[in-house]
Amino acid sequence: MKLLAGVQAGTARILSATVGHEQGRWFVSFQAEVKRDLQRVARPHVAVGTGLGVKTLAVMADSTGEIRTVTNPQHYDTALKRLRRASRVVSRRQGPDRQTGQKPSRRWEKANAQRNKIHHRVANLREDALHKLTTSVAAEYGTVVVEDLNAAGMLRNRRLARRIADAGFGEIRRRLTYKTRPRRATRMIAADRWYPSSKTCSKCGAVNAKPPLHVRTYECDACGLVIDRDDNAALNLAALATACMTGTGVAGDQGTAPAVSKPCGADQKTRATRTRRTTSAGRAGGATPPRQRQTETRDRTHAEVLTLR
Repeated sequence: MKLLAGVQAGTARILSATVGHEQGRWFVSFQAEVKRDLQRVARPHVAVGTGLGVKTLAVMADSTGEIRTVTNPQHYDTALKRLRRASRVVSRRQGPDRQTGQKPSRRWEKANAQRNKIHHRVANLREDALHKLTTSVAAEYGTVVVEDLNAAGMLRNRRLARRIADAGFGEIRRRLTYKTRPRRATRMIAADRWYPSSKTCSKCGAVNAKPPLHVRTYECDACGLVIDRDDNAALNLAALATACMTGTGVAGDQGTAPAVSKPCGADQKTRATRTRRTTSAGRAGGATPPRQRQTETRDRTHAEVLTLR
């Protein structure tokens, strides 16, 4: 309806349309050119640090000290019992065989369609939850800080791969990227992959040893702070936004380092010499190329270059 209203008002133009069929439903995807204004956020001067996890999908701590958590809905684990039952039914039917060219039976096609329907529903629920989460974050805060997680490397952990894939860490960052910059006047900061958000104390800034994953409470050896591990990491990410803008904060002074001018070239003249090409006895055709002269090229001074010009 929004696209129809935009076309009627003259602020949108449909470029193309693609018709698709998926799981018994027909879909039409429109490629349109829409003229829209930047949407203002609710709290433009507040920065939020978003930490992602498996048990808790997102822990959001803003620059005012408020901490909010979003539980992981775990759509795949919820539907896992039905998926196993549906997969057992499919395995008992006569399926296709590529080696013998055997075609699947009607009962196998019906059971496989029921299993695919469960997979499709789980994917839709996950997409809806991620859209609601990213839209709410992008519409409220003026600066969003996320972690640069190695999602592909985290999937190699066979104990957590299923839950990490179900959470969709990479998809959350991708949607925040296009929902903050083009649509709203919101800054998005990606923390470095090796930034010690879990090891740094959010109160005094001391960097302690990284605790193992099963330890969910952070204890600072310097100031004695005891806080939840995810909350501490989210507070450090929020402080990182302040440090990037003002150069102060618990996350470190990033704007106080002295500016060092980079050299434009070498300190002295250099001599480039072309080395000789030596040929081995096993060359194709048995021919030996003639020796090439060594040439020396010296750098001309700035005055000589101006004279030549």
